[in-house]
Amino acid sequence: MPKIEIVTTINAPQQICFQLALSVDLHTISTRQTQEEIVAGVRTGILQLGDSVTFRARHFGIWQTLSSKITEFKAPIYFCDVMQKGAFKSMRHEHYFQPSGAVTIMRDVFEFESPLGHLGKLVDALILKRYLRKFLRERCNVVKQYAESGAWREVLSVPTSVS
Repeated sequence: MPKIEIVTTINAPQQICFQLALSVDLHTISTRQTQEEIVAGVRTGILQLGDSVTFRARHFGIWQTLSSKITEFKAPIYFCDVMQKGAFKSMRHEHYFQPSGAVTIMRDVFEFESPLGHLGKLVDALILKRYLRKFLRERCNVVKQYAESGAWREVLSVPTSVS
């Protein structure tokens, strides 16, 4: 099963980074390049344990639908979302947030597996792993940009302990 790990250093408090990563509003902003939209489940705000969301997006010129659920949650340190339905055989995305002085180390661990046996493994290795790494890196950069610039106030409607 392919595994992608991305580490992003963010000059912002852990709580802000954690909430931004759980914001479906920011997710939609960060995935504009795939025309991603929410079609079911939680449509706005911050996801919580047990919440599900379904996105429709264009990847490789094909419209796809993916439903994901928050299956593990330990604020503001960690959460995990797991695909419930979609194009992958399986998909698990772990999100870690470690404070380090004035910065937060955000670490994404993304594991996926395509269907179709050996053919799927070949596609994973030759195409999907690189594509998904770029997609996830762009998303992490948007979280970083919003957290560091103060633009987080535009998408986080819940009060935070940080002002």
